[in-house]
Amino acid sequence: MSSIPHPDSQPQAVNCAAITLSDTRTRETDRSGGLIRQFLADAGHSVVEYAILKDDPRLIQTQLQNLGQRLDVDAIILNGGTGIAPRDTTYDAIAALLEKTLPGFGEIFRVLSYQEIGSRAIASRAIAGVYRAKLVFSIPGSSGAVKLAMQQLILPELIHLTQQLHQQP
Repeated sequence: MSSIPHPDSQPQAVNCAAITLSDTRTRETDRSGGLIRQFLADAGHSVVEYAILKDDPRLIQTQLQNLGQRLDVDAIILNGGTGIAPRDTTYDAIAALLEKTLPGFGEIFRVLSYQEIGSRAIASRAIAGVYRAKLVFSIPGSSGAVKLAMQQLILPELIHLTQQLHQQP
């Protein structure tokens, strides 16, 4: 069985927001946010919003709500705050707002992570879903996790999932 998805009918650029959630990172030290933006650009997609926010549920939810209202955003990729430490609140903030979830994203991400880092993968609360007709991916903030999620899950399906969201009923 092939792990290569079927080709998308029409290649297109997807307008994305890249949001880093961290109490310590700056634009100069945000390697993971930089990787996300670089992967998107290399694949021909646009980054229409980039921000670094403190890992605070109210800030995260406000950012998601604001992005949900924007017509120029198709997908939102958040990194950081997906663990179980007291300051890791991204999962809880995001899960409360998602209208639909993509359980397979987190499940497959953890399997792939397990192959790379072993049993520590169980601590990841990576999640994906839909909010206001926009794809939302929330991934760990390590550069290894970002690379894995972007290369093996997000980029291969970004166009296809976006097209599905914009289909007329």
